[in-house]
Amino acid sequence: MRRREFLAGAAALSACSPIQPSAAQVGGTAGLAAHARKSGRYFGAAIKSRQLREDPDFTAAVARECDMVVQEYELKRGTTEPKPGRYDFSGADQIIAFAQRHGMRARGHALVWYAAQPPWLEPALKAAGRAERETLMTSYIDTAIRRYAGKIREWDVVNEAIEPNDGRADGMRAKSMWMDALGEDYVDIAFHRAREVDPSPMRFLTDFGIEHDSPRCERRRTAMLKLLDRLMARNVPVDAIGIQGHLKPYREGFNQARFARFLDQLSGYGLALSITEFDVADRGGPPNPEKRDKEIASVAKAFLDVALDNPAMRSVLCWGLSDRYSWLSNFKDYKWPDGQLSRGLPLDGGMRRKPLWDAIAAAFDAAPAMRSAGA
Repeated sequence: MRRREFLAGAAALSACSPIQPSAAQVGGTAGLAAHARKSGRYFGAAIKSRQLREDPDFTAAVARECDMVVQEYELKRGTTEPKPGRYDFSGADQIIAFAQRHGMRARGHALVWYAAQPPWLEPALKAAGRAERETLMTSYIDTAIRRYAGKIREWDVVNEAIEPNDGRADGMRAKSMWMDALGEDYVDIAFHRAREVDPSPMRFLTDFGIEHDSPRCERRRTAMLKLLDRLMARNVPVDAIGIQGHLKPYREGFNQARFARFLDQLSGYGLALSITEFDVADRGGPPNPEKRDKEIASVAKAFLDVALDNPAMRSVLCWGLSDRYSWLSNFKDYKWPDGQLSRGLPLDGGMRRKPLWDAIAAAFDAAPAMRSAGA
């Protein structure tokens, strides 16, 4: 049997497995990556080049805790190609160089997404014929993958392709320039092109809102599975599914058994799995930060126990490492109205380890060995 079912609510939060004190509290210094390696996995975080340049404490924390990094925004096309064919990869270059200096793996995020696009692109798509529309998409795939050949080991090829709330019967995201330009074929084209340019990196299909026990997430899980059925039938070269893992425990519940079944369904396609953007929104929790930290840690432990119990799960990456730089503190739906920092990442604003760090470490320590799956 899998680890016990977790039910939302205060009673269930207190019922979760006890979390041991952090390594820092008992005199150890091993980072989360060391805990991940025990079962053959990786731990990492999304970072910005500016943080590496300007914040030595943060840079030291990344070097200590991570063995994988991903660009928070500096490989999104709106940043790297502000004008057609004129590229600026300087930020991504700095992140990749940092990863190489520290012996870390690097992810690439993201080649094809409906958002964070340069303002010139959508008008160009609308004015173009079918062949040119395809080229407008694949030109970025070509440029980015070739630039980082041998340096980036896995790519988010297509990010956030589903959105049942848009009203399509198939659950695909309708409000997308790529869907408008190419139909669902855009997903096939992107994955085939990524493999043609460089077959070595793992190719990920990533999405959010497939974690919680809610009607919203159930619709999204169904849409993801139906999309995979279609992609597999067309022999689209998807290697892995990235589950973003943005948890909102004070808004939506979590059910371990249901999430475990979904992960089994995903891995049943022969795909690898990763948690690619993990964090925990704490708005709506207790006003006492210490109490809130404990509840957040319990939710995270329940989630990660299930995720890492699946042998296809390769890694856990947080969307940030320290509360000092969390997007949750700035996003209107999740930021605290009194201006306090969100506490949804492993390190607090002073780079100190929190109960969430302990939860991640404990989940890695308890995880079975990872199934071997490619690069």
